[in-house]
Formats: sequence, C-alpha cells, structure tokens
Amino acid sequence: MIDAAKRASAYQVIAVIPYFGWARQDRKDRPRVSIGAKMVANLLQSAGCDRVMTCDLHADQIQGFFDFPVDHIYASSLFLPYLREQIKEHNLDNLSIAAPDMGGAKRANAYSRILGCPMIICHKSRARANVVGSMTAIGDVEGRDVVIVDDMIDTAGTMAKAADMLMEKGARSVRALATHPVFSGQAYEKIAASALKEVVVSDTIPLRNTEGRDISKIKVLSVADIFADVINKVYNYQSISNSFVF
Repeated sequence: MIDAAKRASAYQVIAVIPYFGWARQDRKDRPRVSIGAKMVANLLQSAGCDRVMTCDLHADQIQGFFDFPVDHIYASSLFLPYLREQIKEHNLDNLSIAAPDMGGAKRANAYSRILGCPMIICHKSRARANVVGSMTAIGDVEGRDVVIVDDMIDTAGTMAKAADMLMEKGARSVRALATHPVFSGQAYEKIAASALKEVVVSDTIPLRNTEGRDISKIKVLSVADIFADVINKVYNYQSISNSFVF
C-alpha cells in the first residue's frame, strides 16, 4: 500500500500501526536469530514510508531503528482515566502498581508516580520461551489492591501466574492493564481460571477466537480517539506533545 501510494505521487505516506509487529525481537538474545523489529523498520523505509504512528512499543529504543519521525503514543492516556474511575468506584485507596517482570519496571514506575502509590516488581525466570518457571514479588503486597501493568498479553502465562502469586502473598485484589491483547494459545482460559479480577486492554488488536470462551473478565477500551487526535494534529502541523502522559 505504501509503494502504491508513492508510485501514485503521494506527497507523504504515514503508516499508522497501533501494534508494531515483531517488537519483542529488538535484539539478539541468542546466536543466529533475526532482529525482526529492525527488519520491519527497514522494510517500511524501503517501501517509502515517511512517518510512523504506533502505540506502546515493547521497548522505547525501537524508535531508534527508524531514520524518520516516529510518533510513539502511550496507552496510559487511555488507561489512567479509567483507573482513576475504578479507584473511586471500588474504593481502591490502598492501590499498588506492579510490573510483571523486570523489563516492565519503567512503565510501572511511571504509573505509580502519576497515581502516587507504591510499586511492586514481580521477578520471574523462564523455563523456556513463553513458559514461566518460578516467580516472586519485590515490595509490600499484604492487603494491597494490585494493578499489574504491561505492554501486551500473549499467552497470559506470566499475567495469570503473577496474579495468583500476589494473591497467595496476601493481596486484596489483582487487576491487569495491558495495551496489546495478543491472546494466543490458551490465553482466555488462563485469564478466566486465574485470580485476576479484571483485565483491561485496548483495541490495538481486535479480540479474536472468543466464541464459546469466557471473556467476562476482559474489558476493551478504544484507542481510536487518541490516534484520531494525533493524526489531526500532525496533518495540521500542530504540536503533539500534549498527547503524551509520560
């Protein structure tokens, strides 16, 4: 589509990619593997893309893979207002924000700073790819209403195990916020069977294969308004700085 637009003399082509594919493959974590995120960036540039708009990259430094502007939108501007409503509605006055692993500590810290609440870090070791081995929590869990914040939920193994572990350690309730609902494998079943009270996701990826599955715990919020606002500002040469919460 980018190539077709360029060959039709388009002045500029902007790719709006709510979920940037291969974002987790941003480095060589073992020999003889591709750096897929960089490859996709190269493909977009080779096709003639002039700018990219995306949401909650797996790692902020992926923006450096592009040699043209990247508008990196944070779903926090969607989740924070919803979370504040839940705090009032359910009297979550002893809220704690949790990172499901060490890699998500920066994101969780931003939420805890804005909401003025403590942070918990879940430390995990993997048995193999997409399979969590053991997990423990760093921080005060006893009697807290915990919200786990992550950029995506894939198989839901980490999220379900973290929720169960936090409840075992004395948490009063556990909820989850995640931008990209990949939901592969038995993700729906794991969420339904876990201690999670609610899982809030965005619609950067539409929910798939939900027929006959229990999705009562899953709440979907739309990123359409956020992207529409940024698209409008970019088109009209306006600053988009106010569109970012952190």
